[in-house]
Amino acid sequence: MGHRGVTGVVRGGALLVAGDVITDVVARHRGPLAPGTDTAAAIRTVPGGAGANVACWAARRGGAEVRLLGRVGADAAAWHERELAARGVRPLLVVDERAPTGTVICLVDEGAGAERTFLTDSGASLRLGPGDWSDALLDGVARLHLSGYLLFGEASRAFVAVALESARARGVPVSLDPASAGFLVELGTARFLELVEGVDVLLPSRDEACLLTGSSDAARAAARLSRGIPLVVVKQGAAGALLARSGEVYARVPAVPATARDTTGAGDAFTGAFLASLLAGAGPVRAAGEGCRAGARAVEHIGGRPPAPS
Repeated sequence: MGHRGVTGVVRGGALLVAGDVITDVVARHRGPLAPGTDTAAAIRTVPGGAGANVACWAARRGGAEVRLLGRVGADAAAWHERELAARGVRPLLVVDERAPTGTVICLVDEGAGAERTFLTDSGASLRLGPGDWSDALLDGVARLHLSGYLLFGEASRAFVAVALESARARGVPVSLDPASAGFLVELGTARFLELVEGVDVLLPSRDEACLLTGSSDAARAAARLSRGIPLVVVKQGAAGALLARSGEVYARVPAVPATARDTTGAGDAFTGAFLASLLAGAGPVRAAGEGCRAGARAVEHIGGRPPAPS
């Protein structure tokens, strides 16, 4: 893989995020679900999607323009555009006339540390394809971030290949978050690592890093991944973050204490704040500290995005 600097940016350049824009239906319940009957829950419909969440948290951190490229159905396009703009993100949404906006049902067990389970209908989000990309999208862009969910559909995988090639040609650093351990199993780890060749920064969760390397130890997994990717940042929730490069873990960043109400989007919050901090001139360790602070804020409220300014 070609190794480029992970902190070099274009002064005043924007962050372009390409990824999923999803409608989240969040159901908070306490204790195990009762099969075959009712389980009481508090249910809300909120805007979500890993790519969109990252963009919103990056915009909250401030310091640079944040743009979001994604594909949505006509059914909810206007709502998602309003919600993104309200959080300071410039939406670049492709409206799909054939498929509805993706929907995720988030089951949040408040009796188990606010752990969540997802039921996912990707809808239009994975229909983002090469035809939706233009080299002009990188005009004024200092960093490109790709949601790993794009690797789990045929059209969106082709989109990732085109976007990566374009970014390499323009010298724009690229980061990627693997997004889903469950989908990684289906895709295959070898295939995933092949598809992300050329990425400058990989931001897996602990489970994703271990799955990608076959190691049960997050530090060993981070070190191993960093032999092929210039910077690896492993998000560990309450255990903070690990940073690795050139085959070694070189920093451990502690988590910020928080009382979890909903862990949905905590990793996206970390990623968004981390990338915005890099754009603002911070080094990776300091940026990871900002990511941990954003993750702590994220788990203390419902939904995967920061609250819209009043």
